[in-house]
Amino acid sequence: MSDRQQLIERLVGVSSSKINYYTELKKTIDEMKKKNTQLEIINEVMRSFNIDMSMDAMLKNILEKLRKIFPLKRLSLSIFKSGKLILTNVYPRDYAHVDIGSAIPKEKSLYWKVAESGISQVYFVNADDRETYTEIVAFEKLSLREVLVFPLYGKGRIIGVLSLGSERQSAYDKEDLVFLQQFSDQLAVCIENVRLYNEVLNSKKEWEQTFLAVADPIMLVDVNGSILRCNGAASSFFRLDGVEAADYTLDNLLYGEQMKEESPLYETLKTKRTAYREITMFGQTICEVHTYPIINEKDDMYGVIAYIKDVTEKRHFEARMMQSGKLAALGEMAAGVAHELNNPLTAILGNTQLLLRKADKGHPSHELLADVLKCSKRCQDIIRNLLTFSRQDEYLFQTCSLNEAVEQVLSLVGYQIRQSHIDVKVRLDPDIPLVDGSIQQLEQIIINLLLNARDALDETARQNDKKIVIRTVSSPEGVALSVSDNGPGIDSKRMKEIFHPFYTTKEALKGTGLGLSVSLGIAEAHGGTIDVKSEPGIGSVFTLRLPVKKDPA
Repeated sequence: MSDRQQLIERLVGVSSSKINYYTELKKTIDEMKKKNTQLEIINEVMRSFNIDMSMDAMLKNILEKLRKIFPLKRLSLSIFKSGKLILTNVYPRDYAHVDIGSAIPKEKSLYWKVAESGISQVYFVNADDRETYTEIVAFEKLSLREVLVFPLYGKGRIIGVLSLGSERQSAYDKEDLVFLQQFSDQLAVCIENVRLYNEVLNSKKEWEQTFLAVADPIMLVDVNGSILRCNGAASSFFRLDGVEAADYTLDNLLYGEQMKEESPLYETLKTKRTAYREITMFGQTICEVHTYPIINEKDDMYGVIAYIKDVTEKRHFEARMMQSGKLAALGEMAAGVAHELNNPLTAILGNTQLLLRKADKGHPSHELLADVLKCSKRCQDIIRNLLTFSRQDEYLFQTCSLNEAVEQVLSLVGYQIRQSHIDVKVRLDPDIPLVDGSIQQLEQIIINLLLNARDALDETARQNDKKIVIRTVSSPEGVALSVSDNGPGIDSKRMKEIFHPFYTTKEALKGTGLGLSVSLGIAEAHGGTIDVKSEPGIGSVFTLRLPVKKDPA
C-alpha cells in the first residue's frame, strides 16, 4: 500500500512539490541566517570599537566576524592624511604590500581610483593588468585572487578606503556588496569618532599637562569662591598635599578668611574683568595675584582663574636698587658738602697755625688756639672719612681691615651716638686678619648696625647706663665684628622678619626697613653673613662674619 501511495504521489507531482518546498524553505532560512549574521557582525563590530583598543586589534576582530560569511583572507585600511593616502593598518600584519605608515603612490593606483571616484570596486586579480594598477604585483605576491575596495565616507567626505582580499574568487551578489558598503560606512563613522575623540582627549591632556607644568600657582574657582581645581605648584605653595582643595575658598587661602570686598576675586566677580592685587602672605611672602573671568557664549561668568606670582625676590632686589640709588645720591651730596667745608676749614687751620707761632705758650690765647687747631684737625678727619664713604661707585674689592672700618665709622657717627647719652665701648682685636672686600660697603654695614643699636636704646625706658659695645675677634673660620646693646631686645616672632625689606618697627620718617636687608646683601656678597641673638628686656647682639683674606701661597 505504501509503494502504491508513493507511485501515485510521483505520478501527480506531489513528491516534487515537497522537495521544492523544502529546498526553498532551506534557502530562505539560510538567507535569514546570513542576514542575521550580517546584522550581528555590524552590531558586534560597532560595540567592539573601544577607544582604548588599538586599531590592529579592532581590524582583527572585524576580520574574524566577516570570515563567518565571506571567504576573506586580508583586510587593510588606508586613511587620508595631509592630502596623502597612507596605509595605516593591515591584518594580518605580514599581508602588507607596502610598509605601514607609507604613502600609496597615486599614479595607476586601484586604491586611489576608489578614493577619488567614491565607487567601490570588485577586482579579480589578473596578471595582464600589471600595467593598469600598481597594486597587482603585491596582490600576486600575497596570493590574493580577489580584492574588494570600498570608499570610507565620514561626514560627507571620503576619509580613506577599506580593502578586503581573498585567496579565491567568490560570487558576491548585489545584497552582499550593499552590506559591505554599509559596513564600510559604519566603520568610517567609528574611525572618525575615534579620531575626534582622540583629538579631544589629546587637547585635554595637553591642557592638563600645561596647567600642571606651570611653576606658579594656578587655581580654578567657582562663582562662590570655592576652589574647583589647582595645579601642583598651588598645592605646594599653600601646603594642600593630602588636603581637599574644595574645602577652601580662594580668599580663605589668601587672607585667612571668607570673601573680602577688597580681594581681586570679589572685584572680578563684580565687574567680570581682570583684577590684580599685591598681597603679603605668611607674614613675609610678597605675591602678585591676578584673577581672570571665565565667560561662556551667553556672556555669563561661571568661574574665575586665579594666577599667583611670588615676587618676594623681585621686591628685595628692587628695594636694594632703591637703597643703592639713595646711597649714591647721599654720597654725592656728602662729597659736595665735604668739599665745600674743606675750603673754610683750610683757612681756619692755616690761620690758627700762624697765630700759634706768634702766641706765647704761657698766654691764655695759646691754649684756646691749640683747642681750635685740635678741633679743626678732627673736623678735617671727619671730612676725609666722609669723602671716603661717599665714593659709592668705588666698590672694588681689596685688602682691608675691619678695625680700620670701625674707626672711620666712629669718626662719623660716634659723636652723634654719644650725644644720645650712650656709652660706646670699643674692643678691637689688634691682631685681627685682613679681609678681601670693599671698605666702603663694610662701613655701611657697621653704620647700619650702630644706628639700629642707638635707635633701640632710644626706645628703652632706661635713662642711664645705655651701652653699645663694638668688638672684633678672629677665629680659624674667619673674622667677626659684633655690635651689642642693652636695649629692649627683639621677640622671637619679629626675629624672622627683621631682615626682610621694608620691615621696620620705627615710626614713620624714622626708618625705611631697608638697613638690615641691604646689610645682609652686602655681607653675602663678601661671602659672609650676619647673625643675631636677642633676649627681650636684656638686649641684642648683631654679628658680622667674614672669611679672612686667602694666603697667596
